[in-house]
Amino acid sequence: MNDIHKATIISPTATVGADIKVGPNTIIEDGVVIGDGCQIASNVLLAEGAVLGKKVQVFHGAVIGSIPQDLKFAGEKTGVRIGDNTTIREYATINRGTTARGETTIGQNTVIMAYAHVAHDCIIGSNVIMANSVNLAGHVEVDDYATLGGVLPVHQFVKIGAHAMIGGGFRVQQDVVPYALAGGYPLRMIGVNSIGLKRRGFTSETIRTLERTFKILFFSKLNTSQAVERIRSEVDIIPEVQTILDFIDRSDRGIVK
Repeated sequence: MNDIHKATIISPTATVGADIKVGPNTIIEDGVVIGDGCQIASNVLLAEGAVLGKKVQVFHGAVIGSIPQDLKFAGEKTGVRIGDNTTIREYATINRGTTARGETTIGQNTVIMAYAHVAHDCIIGSNVIMANSVNLAGHVEVDDYATLGGVLPVHQFVKIGAHAMIGGGFRVQQDVVPYALAGGYPLRMIGVNSIGLKRRGFTSETIRTLERTFKILFFSKLNTSQAVERIRSEVDIIPEVQTILDFIDRSDRGIVK
């Protein structure tokens, strides 16, 4: 049974699932889709094109699906897709896509904390944690299990690899490889996110192989191409190492060293 406050405004063209709860003064615009079991707090805006999976929680004042802050946007039909069990905290803002991708995408079991911003055409994976006031520019990609510390601006088109952790308050101007721990001014590689990997069940052997890979890639004074060549010849190419090499291959902005 749905529990929808009488002060909520819902478009007749919105699709509302079962067992949802919606607080007062929330606005749900045309074409919005809300999956079963969602909880939408007060004063939320779900703008046209927003699609929420099952059991999504949206806290007070959040705005999902507003038009991009992009001067090239011309009113085209685009959207935002939020995966199951994701949490959007107070006053977070998530813009819909442009013709570049058509939508902004956020995966399952992700947490976007208060005052964070996800710009147009971003791709956020599953089990990601974005702390308070993280600001993602357009076209940013954040892979599964990445953790972004608070008050962190991320430059447009930057890619952040799976299981990477970036400290709060820094600036991300280039791509951060998977499994990395990064911080500092300017942002630099500190090493492997070993504590995070241990918590997620990575073996000690895998972590040691990643540490050897990082030593060559970041601390050998080789350029990236030279380091990749040495890794291929000297390191056991386990799946995690291959993930790093594939990430480097598709990096457009270059990697944080």
